[in-house]
Amino acid sequence: MSTPELSRTLLYLFSTLFGAYLLLLLVIYFNQHKLLYLPHLPSREIVATPPAVGLTYEELELNTADGERLHGWYIPTDNARGTLLFFHGNAGNLSHRLDSLQIFHRLNLNVLIFDYRGYGRSSGQPSENGTQLDARAAWAYLVDERGESPGHIVLFGRSLGASIAARLATEKQPAALILESAFISVPELAAELYRWLPVRFLARLQYRTRDTLSHVHCPVLVAHSPDDEIIPYRHGRVLYETAPPPKAFLRLTGDHNMGFLLSGESYMHGIDAFLATHLPTKR
Repeated sequence: MSTPELSRTLLYLFSTLFGAYLLLLLVIYFNQHKLLYLPHLPSREIVATPPAVGLTYEELELNTADGERLHGWYIPTDNARGTLLFFHGNAGNLSHRLDSLQIFHRLNLNVLIFDYRGYGRSSGQPSENGTQLDARAAWAYLVDERGESPGHIVLFGRSLGASIAARLATEKQPAALILESAFISVPELAAELYRWLPVRFLARLQYRTRDTLSHVHCPVLVAHSPDDEIIPYRHGRVLYETAPPPKAFLRLTGDHNMGFLLSGESYMHGIDAFLATHLPTKR
């Protein structure tokens, strides 16, 4: 092959690879919602209800400010120390969180858990602004319809839900905020997962938990596992350092999705100790 032919071949290969790379960037840019929001993993079907684990519950429909209808459950407990507002992660639906509902019931907390728009039986399509509207609707239900005192509501968020809960905590005055397996921000996490892509510049979804957390004015518990294979442990440590006092850190054991279970009694004891310090006793 002559030098001109070799040059043309190399130029063709480079152009093809560069074009494929640009196409990949466009696909990622316009499909971020499908990469972050995973309501169909494993499914939108409600696979079980609280009675399956021995809990009574009320089925709810929450109405958002922009007209969406959210499916939720309210799980009461006798002589509750407070109420926990549960924000789940980016996959599945509320029926995949029965293990957590049992734990919080054992911690003597009422629980309100709901599905974001586009998840489970909730209407609409998920979006960053939309999930925040969903959070406000859940808070309004507890305070305005059930008459719950904000000073006895604990916001709990796991993974994506932690960012949503943290944002709500800047707008309201909850008793406390618990962030479990949380990320610093979507661009920060994506930059670690896809180091070969300029994801910081492509990110249309932000969920900037660290920036939000610096404006929270309630006690904060950050729980994270060094074994988390999806959201690195450093994210939890950075969020803990960012949070204003009073605050606490709970070191978990196990992977991203099972850490709270694999941590066993230490998980319950850690949350219980935090609540005993920062959740006022009901009179």
